[in-house]
Amino acid sequence: MAFGPSSIPGASPRGPSGQVDYRLARDAVVREYRRGRLSRVDVCDAHPELLRAARGVGAPTAIDCPICGEAKVVLVSYAFGARLPAGGRCVGSRAELARLVAGSSEVACYIVEVCPECSWNHLAKLQLLGGGRGA
Repeated sequence: MAFGPSSIPGASPRGPSGQVDYRLARDAVVREYRRGRLSRVDVCDAHPELLRAARGVGAPTAIDCPICGEAKVVLVSYAFGARLPAGGRCVGSRAELARLVAGSSEVACYIVEVCPECSWNHLAKLQLLGGGRGA
């Protein structure tokens, strides 16, 4: 599931504060793979739990996997914060995210793109929500 301030009920329309986009790093890894400097084993190394989350609660996209090109990338979201488990929490719906952000504590939300077929994975975005950040 992908999210942003506009997708969370009660969020501020001020825009994405506290957001980091990792597209440039992703593109660099893909370029290195295509040039032969990284092997498929180097880039297709998703943890089994990440693959399970991608298949179970991931948000499908129309983006082709940049490595295998045979499947569409799925977005998996994780939330980390003061009142959440140390290992974070996989977020499966907008309603669940809204409940997590409703508290006064800041929540760091990570969006990871995953190919369930070849195990490609890369951190796509980090967004800080709650704690006075518009939620």
